[in-house]
Amino acid sequence: MLEGIIRESIGSASAKKLRRDGYLTANIYANGVENIQAAFKRGDFMKAVRRKENLAFEITVDGKDLKVVIQEYQLHPVHGDVVHVDLRVAVPGQVTNYLVPVYTTGTPKGLKNKGVLQIQKRRMKVRGAIEDVPNRFTLDVTALDRDDSILVRDMETPANCRLMDRADVAVVGVIKAK
Repeated sequence: MLEGIIRESIGSASAKKLRRDGYLTANIYANGVENIQAAFKRGDFMKAVRRKENLAFEITVDGKDLKVVIQEYQLHPVHGDVVHVDLRVAVPGQVTNYLVPVYTTGTPKGLKNKGVLQIQKRRMKVRGAIEDVPNRFTLDVTALDRDDSILVRDMETPANCRLMDRADVAVVGVIKAK
């Protein structure tokens, strides 16, 4: 379980000092839950995120155990390190929007016809309770030929959930190589 500390002051000077000491600043929030300004060791946070198997993972801040989902993160403009992360508390039964990752399996047959696989949507916005939201969407792309694509309307929607993107938006496709 990932352990964090509460930030005493919420200013840019204290955030710079925490980042210099190897911490990652975070804002933890949810509807009906009081906001928590926290900080996590950068290496521990990255390890916890990489080894998580579900969409939500557990953290401990100031003795409170919370189950959270990464809502948004900010990268440093020069070296690309994560400098801040927004974590949404996964309240059971509360319907809200989550960003679910999209993974592909297989090799498209369009690659033999001088095509290139292009993934347009790496994360899909799904509205539902955390219990109903899938951990990931896995799309089989072996049947895609050149100029074929999988649209949002072609994806399987879980029960009690709704995809928030337009139905005519392409998720993955095979385009002609330049």
